[in-house]
Amino acid sequence: MAGESPSLTSADLSRTMRDYLAEIYRLADRADDPTSYIGTSALADLLDVSPPAVNRMVTRLRENGLLEHEPYQGIRLTDSGRQEALKQLRNHRIVEAFLVNVMGFAWHQVHEEAERMSQGLSDILVERMYHMAKEPAHCPHGEPIPLPDGTLPELNDELLSASAPNIDLEITRVRTRESDRLEYLAALGLTPGKHLQIIHLAPFNGPLQLKVGTEYRIIGHNLAELIKVKPAV
Repeated sequence: MAGESPSLTSADLSRTMRDYLAEIYRLADRADDPTSYIGTSALADLLDVSPPAVNRMVTRLRENGLLEHEPYQGIRLTDSGRQEALKQLRNHRIVEAFLVNVMGFAWHQVHEEAERMSQGLSDILVERMYHMAKEPAHCPHGEPIPLPDGTLPELNDELLSASAPNIDLEITRVRTRESDRLEYLAALGLTPGKHLQIIHLAPFNGPLQLKVGTEYRIIGHNLAELIKVKPAV
């Protein structure tokens, strides 16, 4: 990809740089295209920092070949930047899996804890946690755990809100880390691995009626946009 001539190695990246790369990846992933441009204002809102602080870090990351900046379009990760972002996300998702699988935390309790923990862990400790958690392929929210080299298997799922009615579906992942929403989704039985059908989809972004196992649920369109599904096998 054009503009890639990084002068920093992976080991040289600061904690803040890793955070920025991971959050840029998350924003692009929410747009269903990890190569898409995102606005710097959206990044500032997500990180809760000032626009000038974002601009300074964007300049530093661009100068080191980790992202591109296109006027009037925004920023996007280069191949190198995406690889480093996925390495950071691997650590984060392994810690989340460890907290749930080994320490018994609920899935709505682990995001912030994993944010704090993953920054100070060595690669050796992360891999030990990975093995203790039974080598999970996904984090508790269903997101795939990248390989150590920063690669990710291809994902073939779609938004629940975009799915057709009367098809057996399986929840693959949930794209929110807000603890109240995660707790609510768990109470509804809408967690990764669960099977469901859309019974009725109201027009104009109206609510969805779902059949989850033998029970029926009604959720809003905005909540359905946080859930990814694939045809059930």
